[in-house]
Amino acid sequence: MKLGLIGCGKMGTALVQGTIQAGAVNSADVFCADHFAEATQAASEKMNAIACQSNSEVVAKADVVLLCTKPAQIPDVLAEVADSIHANTLFISVAAGVKIQAMEAASPAGTRIVRCMPNTPALIGKGAGAYAAGSQATADDLEIAHRILGSVGEAIEVPENLLDAVTGLSGSGPAYTYTFIESLADEAIEQGLEPDQAVKLAALTVLGGAAMVLETEFTPAELRQHVSSPNGTTVAGLQAMGEAGFVEASRAAVKAATARSIELGKA
Repeated sequence: MKLGLIGCGKMGTALVQGTIQAGAVNSADVFCADHFAEATQAASEKMNAIACQSNSEVVAKADVVLLCTKPAQIPDVLAEVADSIHANTLFISVAAGVKIQAMEAASPAGTRIVRCMPNTPALIGKGAGAYAAGSQATADDLEIAHRILGSVGEAIEVPENLLDAVTGLSGSGPAYTYTFIESLADEAIEQGLEPDQAVKLAALTVLGGAAMVLETEFTPAELRQHVSSPNGTTVAGLQAMGEAGFVEASRAAVKAATARSIELGKA
């Protein structure tokens, strides 16, 4: 596979580096370009990839092209590279809110596109993402997208209309988690812990709880029940969370972010 990257920001370079480290592509077969020449050069040096002079050069030389520019730039980029698209070209877009239909309309007939929604923990190989097939994408194309996203975490295939919900959950979810960790730590500091101790324990607690969900056969509700002894400390804490509206606030965050993703997709 020859892999192209258009838009050399943190997410794009993380996806390419993960793919290289997973052995799915050699760095000598990676081509990159960015609107800013210095960004192209920096990414080239970081990934030991080949710097290209234009987006069209990337498309001409690569089979799989990651579209990692700002969402508003995607239609112009696709129009720019139209004459360089060849029989093997597959576009994988990570541009938030840009629908497959819009990308296909800006491309020559028959262009193969997969739309992805990664999240920022992909930067450290702990991503949770999803991808959806364009009308011309093949099973092999979806396997390639899965392999690339899977190189920086976990990924699932969903219909495109569910990518908004994915955005509201895992796309924006890291920020919810940071807020939760911060809130736990802030109160622990009030109770006497040092700030570094509080943040570390809060983060490790969230990490451990997530691992229990992923690595045991129990549901979150069952795991919660296992540690909720009658009249114990955990029950007291859970009751306080309920009274403060924790569940409602968590659901409202996902709902609002999903709605905003839908709104942006209509722009």
